[in-house]
Amino acid sequence: MARNGLLIDYQYCTGCHSCEVACKNEHKIPHGKWGIKLTEVGPFQVTGDKWEWNYIAVPTQLCDLCEDRVAREGVPSCVLHCLGQCMEYGPLDELAKKMAEKGPRVMMFAPVV
Repeated sequence: MARNGLLIDYQYCTGCHSCEVACKNEHKIPHGKWGIKLTEVGPFQVTGDKWEWNYIAVPTQLCDLCEDRVAREGVPSCVLHCLGQCMEYGPLDELAKKMAEKGPRVMMFAPVV
């Protein structure tokens, strides 16, 4: 059986926190804890007038890829509610192929079995 994971193309993440809120609501996670945590890197000056500022959604140890929800409705809550549509859910081998086709600001999450 193929293992599933998340592909997060953070080049398009807007920093809206929808993934965090969706996860907290789905799992009833208390204040101060996260199943997925949006981190902010930057802003910092790269050269002259060029700056970098990234938002990166990072699944935590509490993330189970919405196991129960996926069984009912097909996708994790964070993927469904991502306003930037920068998150994908699916078999790791398929996500790895997509990852190779995307730009440099992409990461894959595969939970520990």
